[in-house]
Amino acid sequence: MMKQQKKDLKSFIILWTTQTFSTFGSSMTSYALIIWIYQQQGSALTMGLLTVCSYAPYVLLSMFAGAFSDKWNKKRTMLFCDSIAALGTIAAFFLLQNGQLMIWHLYVINSINGIMGAFQSPASDVAITLLVPKEYFQRTSGMRSFSNSLVTMLTPVIATMLLSFFSIKVVLLIDILAFCTAFIALLFFIPLKEPSDLTGEDTDNKVPVMDLIRDGIGFLKDNRGILELILFLSAINLIASMSDTALPALVLAKYPDRETVLGLVNGFTGLASLIGSIIVSVRMAPKNRIKVICTALFISMATENFILAFTDSIPIWCIGAVLGWLPIPFMSANMDVLLRENIPLNMQGRVYSVRNALQFFTIPLGHLLAGILIDKWFEPLMKQPTAILLLFGEGKGAGAAFLLFILGIAGTLICVYFSSLKKMRALG
Repeated sequence: MMKQQKKDLKSFIILWTTQTFSTFGSSMTSYALIIWIYQQQGSALTMGLLTVCSYAPYVLLSMFAGAFSDKWNKKRTMLFCDSIAALGTIAAFFLLQNGQLMIWHLYVINSINGIMGAFQSPASDVAITLLVPKEYFQRTSGMRSFSNSLVTMLTPVIATMLLSFFSIKVVLLIDILAFCTAFIALLFFIPLKEPSDLTGEDTDNKVPVMDLIRDGIGFLKDNRGILELILFLSAINLIASMSDTALPALVLAKYPDRETVLGLVNGFTGLASLIGSIIVSVRMAPKNRIKVICTALFISMATENFILAFTDSIPIWCIGAVLGWLPIPFMSANMDVLLRENIPLNMQGRVYSVRNALQFFTIPLGHLLAGILIDKWFEPLMKQPTAILLLFGEGKGAGAAFLLFILGIAGTLICVYFSSLKKMRALG
């Protein structure tokens, strides 16, 4: 049985392993650049704009990119997009090497990466469906969640170590090496058929792009439960992205001379996700996936932000990270299976692209909004010595803590509301 599974999933395992290595390299680069930017400017807004530049073009182009993805060869699309993104890392390395790297350079590079990601993401999603037999969807979703969690856990640890003993240049070089590994594996060792090869139909190449986009939107209109699930995740992404900007603004402000503290908290985030992913990978499929998704997100929203807000204790911050992130693999794996099972293979590119636009547009909005609120409103507000505000500490970083408290309330209310929607719950 085990040998048969390995044979059935051989191409997926190669893709999964090498893409995980590539993602690890990119994540270390992003982490190192966040620290570099905060050291240069000390501003949450400047730091948040780095993510805005990645996600804004990604969201704006997602619908068009998915439609083109249904028309284009998936393998060639992935290879091209990854190559352009790698050129950005190479450019950053040489600018840094010559002492010419500036923050606006990173904004431009991240914008280009966002454009490439808009086209690469739906192609990659369809490629996974093409490579994985349906009976392995639950297991492979758990495996992908496991690798993402492993990256999350190892990124701050390895990146901090490299920054401490070497420099950010070494981080960039590892990112480039990881890309080369993934590129060669995809090019030479992963045979990837197109949906038309399996269905015998090739009509999408003759259909105008706007018609394909309308098909994707129309599918979600006709499947209200899936649309509600996507909007649920969109609202959660708004809260999560604001938290992602507030966390380094809190930790780096409270411990300005100890970069390892942020790495430690992020490391526990990854560890919690890793444990959750292992459980998801080995457990049986649940009877009600929507119930698992709603419960997981409620636990996450009702714990981490509150714990981060009310203490400066590093161990308690780590406990908050575990409580907030342990349930996330349960959510992501079950949502992944629900979408793959409910969206026809020949429509997945265009539907996933609409999903990406709706579900992820709140991420750049959240990073931008959190940066503005912390720098322009919450931090100045916390300089007023009122009893209630003193609950969140004093000095720089107290504003980020206050924002995290508000985000905890908002996230919990969002979970309660969406859990009551009948059509989403009917997905089962």
